[in-house]
Amino acid sequence: MSPSSAAANSGEYRSRGPPRCVPAPDITTTFAIDILSWNLTELKLEASFMQLSSLLKATVCLIWPSSGWTTCAQKSASAFPSLLDATLDDLNRGLNSGIFTSVDLVNAYIERVKETTPTLNAVTEINPDAVSIAETLDLIRRQGGPLLGPLHGIPVLIKDNIATADKMNNTAGSYALLGAKVSEDSTVAAKLRKAGAILLGKAHLSQWAECRSSNSSNGWSTYGGQTLGAYYPFQDPSGSSGGSGVASSVGLAWASLGTETAGSILLPSDVNNVVGIKPTLGLTSRYLVVPISEHQDVVGPIARTVKDAAHLLGTIAGVDPSDNYTSAFPFPKTPDYAAACVKGGLLGKRLGIPRHVLHDRREAPLSNYSVTIFDSAVDILRSAGAEIIDDIVLPGYNMTEISALLTKSLHADFAVAIEKYFGQLATNPYNITTLRELRDWTQHEPREQWPDKNTLSWDNNLAEGLRNTDPEFWDVHLRLLYLTGPQGYTGALKNHSLDAIVLPTAFAVMNAAISGTPVISVPFGRHPDDTEIVKDKTGTLNAVAPNLPFGIGFAGAPFSEETLISIAYDFEQKVQAREVIKPYIKPKTDLEDTVRRRAEVESRQEL
Repeated sequence: MSPSSAAANSGEYRSRGPPRCVPAPDITTTFAIDILSWNLTELKLEASFMQLSSLLKATVCLIWPSSGWTTCAQKSASAFPSLLDATLDDLNRGLNSGIFTSVDLVNAYIERVKETTPTLNAVTEINPDAVSIAETLDLIRRQGGPLLGPLHGIPVLIKDNIATADKMNNTAGSYALLGAKVSEDSTVAAKLRKAGAILLGKAHLSQWAECRSSNSSNGWSTYGGQTLGAYYPFQDPSGSSGGSGVASSVGLAWASLGTETAGSILLPSDVNNVVGIKPTLGLTSRYLVVPISEHQDVVGPIARTVKDAAHLLGTIAGVDPSDNYTSAFPFPKTPDYAAACVKGGLLGKRLGIPRHVLHDRREAPLSNYSVTIFDSAVDILRSAGAEIIDDIVLPGYNMTEISALLTKSLHADFAVAIEKYFGQLATNPYNITTLRELRDWTQHEPREQWPDKNTLSWDNNLAEGLRNTDPEFWDVHLRLLYLTGPQGYTGALKNHSLDAIVLPTAFAVMNAAISGTPVISVPFGRHPDDTEIVKDKTGTLNAVAPNLPFGIGFAGAPFSEETLISIAYDFEQKVQAREVIKPYIKPKTDLEDTVRRRAEVESRQEL
């Protein structure tokens, strides 16, 4: 039995049926006419007959369930997609037909954030201009003007280390950056705005992307508090993009952006039942993103489906003069990644499995169950027409050596990169300019909770004194590239003529992080109901527990995202894990509720 089937048959986590269509109390014919009148006014008689017809059908469904509640629910579900699972196609369909507006979407998502903040705490702040931006974008759509782009009026969350030149903060989870300002948007934020997206707010993250403390938990920061996953009480959300993973999983926005140095997109996607794409180094700009490593940092999408992640990746990819790593971008124009989402993507693909990686649990010591049922994923791949090249070897896979070298490399990178970021600030409220000043400020600022939460990473960094401009750094860095490149993923892909390497996601992180190669994580299974709980390193969060999701990772050669997306999409369609793996807690407010409340308010105003 596949993990998805097991979840479906567990009795506790059944696939959710269509939403109930519950009439508002005291609905009368007069009220119904008022709502219809409001709809005509809202459309200003500019909508096409098809738009008006669709809108009236949805309204009639809400008010006159004459054909029975089941039919009504089906019509309502069609008009108002559940935000827990809504895709870009679903949202664009409703926006284009006039069933709901971008203001409705923003208000619904804000309510969902408010509902879940006491339990999940995935969003650090809401953009105070989100509603007014949505109003402007709605007006453009209503007047028939050209849409700004493929994400026109679609709310997106971005991680709280991606800078924006607006009223929002960019804190990296630290009070040291509260009130700091940049003179322009980060490149990826600017690309989202150009495509018409609404920057709904900032998603929570592990403080400084987990490069400060050795004794803090995933998803914790002084500024934002503790984020929790939605699939078991006190679930470890992973990190450092834990807020982005949780928010996308329970529908607090259409999708989100995360960042990764070594696992910070893939691992939160893995445990939060969402799709994450860790792109090739150089595919997306890091300009004005709080950095760790210029040699490993990437920005990538976290979404509920492969196709939506592909849409978001296509929006942010491309050359940026402010990030010279993007000069490696090999395409004359950005590929249409979403177009790779077609059936049959696995047919004829050569997929390699380095089994010895699964036997070395140092990379993923808590992923025993995903290893146990990994072969059921392999069976699905094989049945879909993929050719499996089993038991390939990565000669450079020595986690003892790689881990030691990586720590040195990241320390040397961060010491230089954080100085550069401080220098790019237009407003630097505490005048911090170096790593040493940041460490000292943190240790003297009560809100930063030192020494309860240590600064060991920075202490060791400063004690080593290595910078990425030193000759010793290049010895370390080149050795890492050799172990993970010719002796790792890129070598194996070439030597075996592979389209991708496939592993449980938690085992697919390190090689790709260091070599700068892409990985896509796709939801696959869940831990069974009798799983024994395992705590995280702090003893406060549940790192392993019943119902916790996990995914399968597909790793490829540099700039092979199109191929990986094609493979991942076909696998996703075969598995449909999100159909059967459900969160134990989720928001109650949905889009239909927001539209109904708006109709009631505007109806009363007209009386």
